[in-house]
Amino acid sequence: MSGPRISALLLAACAAALLMAPAAEARWHPKPTTAAWQWQLQGKIDTSIDAAVYEVDGFGVGAGTVTNLHRLGRKAICYLDVGSWENYRPDAGRFPKVLLGRPYEGYPDERWLDIRRIDLLAPLLRRRFDICRRKGFDAVEPDNVAGYENETGFPLGAGDQLRFNRWVAREVHRRGMAVALKNDPAQVKQLVGNFDFAVVEECFAFEECGMFSPFVEAGKRVFVAEYSEPLAAICDQAECLRFSVIRKDYDLFARPWEPCAA
Repeated sequence: MSGPRISALLLAACAAALLMAPAAEARWHPKPTTAAWQWQLQGKIDTSIDAAVYEVDGFGVGAGTVTNLHRLGRKAICYLDVGSWENYRPDAGRFPKVLLGRPYEGYPDERWLDIRRIDLLAPLLRRRFDICRRKGFDAVEPDNVAGYENETGFPLGAGDQLRFNRWVAREVHRRGMAVALKNDPAQVKQLVGNFDFAVVEECFAFEECGMFSPFVEAGKRVFVAEYSEPLAAICDQAECLRFSVIRKDYDLFARPWEPCAA
């Protein structure tokens, strides 16, 4: 085969690869800061909250709301469950029963998923990531990615979780969006290179915040939500760690919303 012919084929292959995997520079890269954020998963989105970043439900929030947040100069994070199944989601009936494990403690409408079966989960989760992309979200926060630490009904190991979490990160990146590591403190050092930022619940209450410092060291933001700790007791620590911390109620309506001072 002639040289020009080979070059043409290589150029075509490179072009196809670029279409499938947008350049890393093109997606959002949230940098470390103590500035406030907002996390609202229930109720009509209240855009009066003074936060530059909003995390909202990927199914419940429409493209118009995402567009409005962008008009207001905010970034929008798409909340999705990837490690558990919720019986009230519009695609719940698509999940094969073989994937469904034990109920998620405290959430009777939710069950753990067998994350080892990426072959079965892939088409389902790709559809969900596509929803976030079509609505114009800047990032995805895939929830329940530490099943290996829980009683899921499946013999999940740390290696299974790493494989699944990295697959999730790759799929979100292929759609041009940033991706968050949700909790999973024990695997931060192994996953910080795959994820763009972290979303953490109650790391001050559980004394786990230091485990997420590798994100800040890598120039990546850590968003923290505390539910019980009084901010007066932790905001100095948050500033030292360069974490973005808010206090919320478990139900995650728009308010109450109490940030550490930026």
